[in-house]
Amino acid sequence: MSGLRSFVARRLLLGAGQTAAVVLLVFALTEALPGDAAVALAGDQPDPERIAAIRSTMQLDRPASERLAHWAGALLRGDFGHSLVTGRPVTGYLADGLGPTLLLATLTVVLLVPVGVGLGVLAARREDGRVDRIISAVTLGVYAVPEFAFGVLLVFVFALRLDWLPPTAVGYGGDLLAHPAALVLPVAVLLARPVCSISRLVRAGMVDALASPYAAQARRYGIGPGRIRWAHALPNAVAPAAQQLARTVDWLLGGVIVVEALFVIPGLGTVLLDAVSARDLPVVQGLAVVFGLVTVVLNLGADLVTHRLAPRTGVAA
Repeated sequence: MSGLRSFVARRLLLGAGQTAAVVLLVFALTEALPGDAAVALAGDQPDPERIAAIRSTMQLDRPASERLAHWAGALLRGDFGHSLVTGRPVTGYLADGLGPTLLLATLTVVLLVPVGVGLGVLAARREDGRVDRIISAVTLGVYAVPEFAFGVLLVFVFALRLDWLPPTAVGYGGDLLAHPAALVLPVAVLLARPVCSISRLVRAGMVDALASPYAAQARRYGIGPGRIRWAHALPNAVAPAAQQLARTVDWLLGGVIVVEALFVIPGLGTVLLDAVSARDLPVVQGLAVVFGLVTVVLNLGADLVTHRLAPRTGVAA
C-alpha cells in the first residue's frame, strides 16, 4: 500500500507541474495569435484612436507578465474571466457548450469500451484466422482515414444518398437527446479511429498473455480456457489499453471540434472556433485550460488503473 501511495504522490506532483505548464503554454499561444479583440470590435474600418481606447478599456495595453499573473491568480480562485466581446463570464460559455460535447464524448466512450475490447478479444481468439484477418484489415483501413474525410463520406452515403439520417444538427439546438438520429453520424465518426486502436491493442495484449508462462501454468492446473481468457489474460491486455483509452478521450476533445464543425453541433468545439475568429482571448484561454486539465486528469487516472491492473508493467512516474 505504501508503494501505491508513493506512486500516487509522484503522479500528483507531476500532474501539478503539467497543469502549471498548460497554463503558461495556453497564455503564450493565445498571445501569439495575430490581431486582438480590440481590432475585431473596432469595425471594418478601425480608427487607431478607437482601437487604443478599446485596448485601454479591456486592459490589453498592460504588460503580458501582469496579465499572466492576474489571469493565473484568478484561475486559482475558479474565475475564468469575462468575454472581451460580450462581457459574459467564460464559465457561461463553458456551461452552454458542455452539454452537447459531453453527450458526444460519453456516448463514444460508452460504446468504445465494449466494441473495442470485444473486437480485440474476438480477433485474438481467432489468431491468424479469417476473422482475425478481416478485423485487422478493416480496423487498419478505417484508422487511415482522417475524421473529416470519414465524416463527409458518411454524410454523403447515409444522409444524401440513402436519406436515412440527418446530415447536420441544424434546427435541433442543444437538445440532441430528443433527436437521437442526429447523433448517429457524429458518434460514428468519433468512434471509428479509437475502436481501431483499442481493438488492435487488446488483440496484441491478449495474444501475448495467452502465450505467456502463467497462462500455460494455469492450463496445466486444469483451469478452463474461458477463465484463463477473461480472468487472467484480459486484465493484462486491458492495462495498456487503459492508457490508450485516456489518450482517446483526450483526442475526443480535439476530434469533437472537427465533428461539431462538420455537423453544426453547438458544443465546446463550436464555442472555441467562434472565440478564435473573434479574438476573444479569455474564452479561448478558458477552454484551452479546461481541455488541458482534462488531459492531465485522464492520464493520471489511466496510470493509476494500469498500475492497479498490471503493476509489473512499471508505469513510469
